[in-house]
Amino acid sequence: MSATFASFNSALSALRYHQVVMDTASGNIANVSTEGYARRRAVGETMGAPAVPAMWSRYDGSGDGVRTKGIERMTDPFLDIRARREHGNQAYLDTQQATLDRVEAGIGEPGPNGVSAALADFRKAWHDLANNPGTDAARSQVLAAANTLATAINNQSRNVSTEEADQRGRLLNTVSEVNTLAADLAATNRSIASAQVSGTDAGTLLDQRDKLALELSELTGGVARQNANGGLDVFVGGQPLVEGQRAGRLDIASGVTPSGAADGASVTYTVTGPDGSTAAPSEALGGVVGATTTLLNTTLPAYRAGLDAVATSLANSVNTQHAAGFDKTGAAGGAFFSFDPANAAATLSIAITDVADIAASSVAGGGLDGGNATAVSGELADAEGDYQRLVNVFGSEVSSVRRLAANQQVLTAQVDGSREQLSGINLDEEMVTMLQAQRAYEAAARVMSTLDSVLDTLINRTGLVR
Repeated sequence: MSATFASFNSALSALRYHQVVMDTASGNIANVSTEGYARRRAVGETMGAPAVPAMWSRYDGSGDGVRTKGIERMTDPFLDIRARREHGNQAYLDTQQATLDRVEAGIGEPGPNGVSAALADFRKAWHDLANNPGTDAARSQVLAAANTLATAINNQSRNVSTEEADQRGRLLNTVSEVNTLAADLAATNRSIASAQVSGTDAGTLLDQRDKLALELSELTGGVARQNANGGLDVFVGGQPLVEGQRAGRLDIASGVTPSGAADGASVTYTVTGPDGSTAAPSEALGGVVGATTTLLNTTLPAYRAGLDAVATSLANSVNTQHAAGFDKTGAAGGAFFSFDPANAAATLSIAITDVADIAASSVAGGGLDGGNATAVSGELADAEGDYQRLVNVFGSEVSSVRRLAANQQVLTAQVDGSREQLSGINLDEEMVTMLQAQRAYEAAARVMSTLDSVLDTLINRTGLVR
């Protein structure tokens, strides 16, 4: 209805709407540092004719004011999907890079304390012994260099084994965290559904939902899809982990015992869906869990096996050539190294302790001959080559992961930047919004005061007879 008093309602609606705008901007400013918070915007709509037309009446009003249609979260589902995918890929590469960097630091190549330097010193000690076969000093140097070499190989093997144990422990904690997040997401989905039924604002719950889904993607590379009730369903390895208000479980099927020890098998998983059915993932897992699985199943065992092969080749070649020579007393040489074939690098040790037992001579009878020492020195060239190839392959893998992680970081930052432009809070922009709303609020208040003055004049002063 168009009347003088209707203008009061229009001004009052403007006051109420712009108060909501200021409150929303204030809330954005208050949450500028809150992780996972998406910027809000108050959406207004014109108050006008009834939505349902009447057959025997018509609407002849105008300027009926404004009302708050709702509070909109400034998000883009497409960007959210991209962000979850890219963050999962980033977590996968970052986990691999951090682990391989630690292993590379433990290898210590190139450097004065690595296996390569120890091999060179060992070969040089045999060469010096060949030149001075009768001196105990040269023989002692051979044993010292051999002990240093064995210790370097032992330490490197132990570093790899320690890293594997750490990764198994980390995997247990990560899988437990995944199951906790899945349960939290299912509970959040339940709260969102209830909020939609009751008509209350679910903005905070939606922020929490997106944050939990992003964390699950970072940990497992899981794919999230929005359901009809506003929640997110999450699939891990192609299997459902969260469906609506119910959550399943991700479990380690083999490879890691509950105590964190290895059980001799490759790491595999099972996913128990919300409906209680259990199945193995049909796709490779991503994120932190996927990277840890790759490290435990492929990368670290491959390097440890390569190091065992180097230790085995070194010990066998030296032992064979040493047995072909004669020691200081003229007796035939025996084994120089001892090791367990099942774990060569970790168990490599020196088999002799007396310098007189070193078979430097190639002539029986105890003569001062260094021919066999020269031959042993020559045999070490193959071990040096094998080790160099092992380190080069590992170094190439580390460099490749670093490049991939750096490239992925650029892509992830680009997606995050796009989301930040939409969902992030700009303090200057929010201040401008508050000032605009404040000025509009003042204008609406001025309309009410003007109308009050007009009515006062009409009622109290019109028609007075003096």
